[in-house]
Amino acid sequence: MTERVAGVDHAELERWLSTSTPVATPVRARLLTGGRSNLTYLIETADGERYALRRPPTGAVLASAHDMGREWRFISALAGTPVPVARPVAWCEDRKVSDADLYVMSFVEGVVLDSVSSAGAMTGPVRRRVSEDLVRVLADLHAVDAEMLGLGSPERAEGYVARQLARWSAQLEVLDPPERATLAEGARLLGDRVPPQRTGVVHGDFRPGNLALGPDGRVLAVFDWELATVGDVHADLGWLVATWAEPGEDVPRLITGPTGDGGFLTRAELVAAYEAAAGATVPDLDFYVAFAHWRLCCITVGVRHRYQQGAMADDGFEGESLTEGIGWWSQRVVEMMAR
Repeated sequence: MTERVAGVDHAELERWLSTSTPVATPVRARLLTGGRSNLTYLIETADGERYALRRPPTGAVLASAHDMGREWRFISALAGTPVPVARPVAWCEDRKVSDADLYVMSFVEGVVLDSVSSAGAMTGPVRRRVSEDLVRVLADLHAVDAEMLGLGSPERAEGYVARQLARWSAQLEVLDPPERATLAEGARLLGDRVPPQRTGVVHGDFRPGNLALGPDGRVLAVFDWELATVGDVHADLGWLVATWAEPGEDVPRLITGPTGDGGFLTRAELVAAYEAAAGATVPDLDFYVAFAHWRLCCITVGVRHRYQQGAMADDGFEGESLTEGIGWWSQRVVEMMAR
């Protein structure tokens, strides 16, 4: 049964697909669960071909955080590099088709580790290989020449952390959440301690839940490039560490994943593996981990708001469940930076 793609006229979508893409029509569409920001739909053709359609939420709060053109530009530029991405198929800005820009890419079949139970069938050696290969892919991403790929110059990328602090603080001004004062204090403390930048392509949300993995634990594709930019690559490692749970921890989690189930590298091993692959030592890792938690709180404030406004289609998720974690981690950032 075909679901309605939010904000998309299905007949016009089929017309556009048949005239502007290699996708055979008619097609069926189904919302894929797991995303908390942009919407992803599985597009299936009558002859069994599968594609993925990406579009922004129906009520995005911060337009730059849901810029489909950004996603399209990054996957198009990275296709053919050592960084595995889904094959870009077609870009659409036709308002007869959709109320917002969208694009279609190949559907990469693989395991996505987006929950505590998602790695249940993986053996210990495969879990270790997942850890090692995702770090290799992250180092490969940070090694690509962003300027050569047309993604931005090093000069324009300077001041990444300051720009991020300003960007997400602007969203807090608009939404005025209960946690605003604590997050504002965290931003002030972070702004006073920014390390020197190592410039490169930053994914912005690099973690197991945004990867497609093969049965052997190898990374087949990196997804969700909506926050990608050129900036301080150490922010990606801080994010990966901040979202990487270890067994036995009892803290609220704003992002779920399987690593707390055991068998994966520890956070310390993860950092050591990255530094070996990247050939670089990360200065002040504690700062980047705190910065990641601060960004995650700000992003999650927006996610909660979009669910409250009904802008995320119906994927069965309750946005209010995020409140405890936002409060806990926003206070934790202040404590980490006030030491």
